[in-house]
Amino acid sequence: RQNLIAQSQSGTGKTAAFSLAMLSHVNPDNNWTQCLCVAPTYELALQIGQVIKQMGKFCPNVKLAYAIRGSRMERGVKLQEQIVIGTPGTVLDWCTKYKLIDPKKITMFVLDEADVMIAMQGHRDQSIRIHRLLNNSCQMLLFSATFEDSVMKFAERVISEPNIIRLKREEETLDTIKQFYVLCREKEDKFTALCNLYGCLTIAQAMIFCHTRKMAGWLAASLIKEGHQVALLSGEMTVEQRANVIERFRNGNEKVLVTTNVCSRGIDVEQVSLVVNFDLPVDMEGNADNETYLHRIGRTGRFGRRGFAVNMVDSKRSMDIITQIEMHFNRKITKLDTSNLEEMEKMTI
Repeated sequence: RQNLIAQSQSGTGKTAAFSLAMLSHVNPDNNWTQCLCVAPTYELALQIGQVIKQMGKFCPNVKLAYAIRGSRMERGVKLQEQIVIGTPGTVLDWCTKYKLIDPKKITMFVLDEADVMIAMQGHRDQSIRIHRLLNNSCQMLLFSATFEDSVMKFAERVISEPNIIRLKREEETLDTIKQFYVLCREKEDKFTALCNLYGCLTIAQAMIFCHTRKMAGWLAASLIKEGHQVALLSGEMTVEQRANVIERFRNGNEKVLVTTNVCSRGIDVEQVSLVVNFDLPVDMEGNADNETYLHRIGRTGRFGRRGFAVNMVDSKRSMDIITQIEMHFNRKITKLDTSNLEEMEKMTI
């Protein structure tokens, strides 16, 4: 029964992880509360409840109650639901004032969004009070999107001898990615640079981002003509078609994936070692879209491996965008001359 402190961004599956933990932990034959999950807001408590309900379809004997403001309960009548999710104030009342839950019988305690909890003084104190009511043998799981010192101090107060899992923030992955830019004139020039680049890197797989479907289509066709195995992914495809293309790329059937913005997020292919911004990512106003840039180039250098990101610059405007990106991430983007093979080999060592 290991205690756990886990830090990861939203969208990394924390809720699923602890919902599954609670469901598999519960003994459905015991009609009392065994798992307690505390979250900072009413909405989040409901959202977690939804996940547990989805997952709990296969555990019909496991019941769930929401300890949130407005849940009317009879004093002193012990709850029969094995899992209770709620906000700190109400959970505390149910354990102490109304005696609906026997805190000594709780065997798993989950604290979600600890960073938000701490920011709300009342929540923090109530969470500490709830924790004090529990047995030492109760398994404690704490989740947080960020881990400042204040979160860590709080975590150490409520969790003894924890296992600590920390997922890297996307920005930190930039340290394993070498970033370059190449000066070009027009798209044909960019294409030549791309072929030179591809020729001298021993690449596992590459992802190339274009601004429009039309450009992506042209580029894919041009690369295929040069004899490359290329997959094309763009917005007008059906979900099934996209899934199929990604699957082929993941299996290595195609070495190059040419795509529009649709897939800067969420595609995780371990072998990608080169990301090329054939067109730089810009927002509606034509300024650097730093967020998209990060997600795009974050497709390489996964899991601490080395990766390369090459940006094609074809105007003064796009040079400005490179400067904006450099300033935003405080990282240098180095000029690369793709016609000079020796220089390229030096850069990529």
